[in-house]
Amino acid sequence: MSVRARTGLRQTWRTDPCMEGARAFSRGGRVPSGPMAAACGFTLVEVLVALAIVAVTLAAGLRAAGALVDGSQRLADVTAAQWCAENQLAELRLTRQFPGVGDGDFTCEMLGRTYAGTLRTRPTPNPNFRRVDAIVRDDAQRPLVTVSAVVTRL
Repeated sequence: MSVRARTGLRQTWRTDPCMEGARAFSRGGRVPSGPMAAACGFTLVEVLVALAIVAVTLAAGLRAAGALVDGSQRLADVTAAQWCAENQLAELRLTRQFPGVGDGDFTCEMLGRTYAGTLRTRPTPNPNFRRVDAIVRDDAQRPLVTVSAVVTRL
């Protein structure tokens, strides 16, 4: 930084009424008053506008955080429901039973929650195959996930 720039900075410090008031206040002196001293600081309107901007920003941040929490809870529910549905279909395959056409209810406990579901069995054009849909619902009876499989007679 050049000597001129530093000198200009010092002269600004000495001629600025706001800075003079701050220096006088720090030395325990009298703070200048009058029309020039009124130009120092922020007006009430400026402070209120800044507070409004901060409030809107914080509200948007809180809403985004709430949406993130809801999304993660939904993902956990769908994942646990999918595990339940896959477990029911795996059990059906492991028992080697050819399911009859119709609907059957089941419950599953996963991650500390109990899920209700339906095994829906439908015929296919080939009589040796059946389509089985495992539909898992939440507490409000809305479907969380549907997993389908084809079970053979053999």
